[in-house]
Amino acid sequence: MLTIIITTLVIAVIGLIVGAGLVYTSKKFEVEVDERESAVREVLPGNNCGACGYAGCDAMAAAIAKGEAPANGCPVGGAPVAAQIAAIMGVSAEAVERKVAFVRCKGTCEVTHNQGNYIGIQDCSTAVLSGLNITDCTYGCLGFGSCATVCPQDAIRVVDGVAMVNRARCVGCGLCVKACPRGMIELVPESKRVIVQCSNRDKGPMVKKVCTAGCIGCGICQRQCEHDAIHVEGNLAHVDYEKCVHCGKCVEKCPVKVITPPPAA
Repeated sequence: MLTIIITTLVIAVIGLIVGAGLVYTSKKFEVEVDERESAVREVLPGNNCGACGYAGCDAMAAAIAKGEAPANGCPVGGAPVAAQIAAIMGVSAEAVERKVAFVRCKGTCEVTHNQGNYIGIQDCSTAVLSGLNITDCTYGCLGFGSCATVCPQDAIRVVDGVAMVNRARCVGCGLCVKACPRGMIELVPESKRVIVQCSNRDKGPMVKKVCTAGCIGCGICQRQCEHDAIHVEGNLAHVDYEKCVHCGKCVEKCPVKVITPPPAA
């Protein structure tokens, strides 16, 4: 009986010592958590998309709390979230225009055609790695919808062989941009309504052979623009959205009508 009592007392003493050690250790190595960081994290949308440039919403919240990132740094949350974060941080939030994705390709089945029937995995990156050209245009949309697969908002669908973006649903997270193996999806300010729906950088005659709707790099759009907002580089027209005022002259004068308002999804 005495042995049992002694054993119990020893175990109790050891438990007290270990408990005291744990309490001391937790106090000594306690990491102070900024209450603002937790508050900011609650406001962020939780997409963990990385569009802000950080690994996820936790990292973004920590950066904002430390003053390393602006209150309006979340492109998905937009102005409403920026305003809430600014209130938490006690700063002003500058307006950040919402961005949406658009696909720089107009190569539907009507203007180009498949070279054959691809029977591999229905994934754009896999198709590219296979070394096969699905359509005559080696720059165009593959149409397997890898962008649509990663979109958390169901804002992309493939129509007639080309991915199309529903601008009302798109939150500008940029996941589709990363998913496209041909780099033909771009994020642009929502208010900008003039886009070049082509990614082909070949010379005009070569483009016409593979797609009747492709940019031929003629430069008419560049010469017509009075605001220096569109340039032909590498045989392909591209819009400078900071300069574009939507005058519409490039849209009107484009001989192949590849400069257009964004397509309705």
